[in-house]
Amino acid sequence: MRIRRLLMSMTAPVVAVVFAVALSSAVLVVAGTNPLEAWREMLAYGTRLETLVATANRATPLYLAGIAVAIGFRMNLFNIGVEGQYVLAALLAASVGAAVDLPPVLHVLLIMGVAMSVGSLYAGVAGYLKVTRGVHEVISTIMLNAVALSLVGYLLRTQLLDRADTSLNLKTPEIPPSGRFPNLNGVVEAVAREIGRGRELWGFLLVAVVVGVVFHLFLTRTRAGFDLRATGLNPFAAEASGVDPRATVVRAMLLSGAVAGLIGLPEVLGDSYKYDLAFTRGLGFTGIAVALVGRNHPAGVAVGALLFGWLDSAAPILDVVGDTPREIVSILQGVVVLSAVVSYEVINRVRQAQEAREAAVATRQPVGATT
Repeated sequence: MRIRRLLMSMTAPVVAVVFAVALSSAVLVVAGTNPLEAWREMLAYGTRLETLVATANRATPLYLAGIAVAIGFRMNLFNIGVEGQYVLAALLAASVGAAVDLPPVLHVLLIMGVAMSVGSLYAGVAGYLKVTRGVHEVISTIMLNAVALSLVGYLLRTQLLDRADTSLNLKTPEIPPSGRFPNLNGVVEAVAREIGRGRELWGFLLVAVVVGVVFHLFLTRTRAGFDLRATGLNPFAAEASGVDPRATVVRAMLLSGAVAGLIGLPEVLGDSYKYDLAFTRGLGFTGIAVALVGRNHPAGVAVGALLFGWLDSAAPILDVVGDTPREIVSILQGVVVLSAVVSYEVINRVRQAQEAREAAVATRQPVGATT
């Protein structure tokens, strides 16, 4: 029985990959590209050390975004506001980081604390509105996204603008070296070869790994994590067992927002050292897709983040393969999400039907009979 369940759990991702490759190949054919040539070139380009480093850098914020969304999903909360939470948190954290002068470790911890606090408090607004006024989190977080993005634009042009900079780029002052996160180039070069000038493996990757481990331990080893999972599975049964669903909703939104606040820090602390107009947006929405692909499990979210990061990093090669625009990668990512959702649902229904048949057979056995 255990082996059968293991095989069933492994079937879903395998089916998703096969279906995604087949459907993506059809999309490439429609775009006028030989799919075999495209996959071959993407694999060759995507396995270069420079591309793998870019994949890890891209996957780091995507993983944090996926975890932030997954925390809400485990509670049956749809936190669409991750986008606004991380953008606002990145701006304020970068501004605070540039305004203070502390020892290296304390400086980085302060910036991270500010980012997590801003994201948590902003997400908490949606949680508070849900439990006190019955406002659905989808509606409130969509509106809060608009408020956050508008507020970021206003602050970047007024209060937080680096007025000492004479360029046309709107940006905050740069964070001093004491507030920057060290890279992992030394680790990579110790086991492989030199990455190359101008390329860095962001050290914030380690923070993302820690966040994933803590999230898993929180869900499986703590009472608060049990309350969150129980309320997500059956809020009425959870309330009957003594769980306060209102407090659990607020707690889940606060935790989701805290993780969301970290999404922009890999770029701010490891690359640009400031917030400017070139800051990467859209990661919050992509995180929803990553969480869906990973089925809200930390390990699955990691696979989804690496897959999306690899597709983004390997996209430039499509420009020279049949003159295919790299925007086709966005279609491929959508196909991956569709494939994962459909395959998991199909396999889940097959498993439920199989368990129902086994239960029916067991109930028809004579009393005292053994299998």
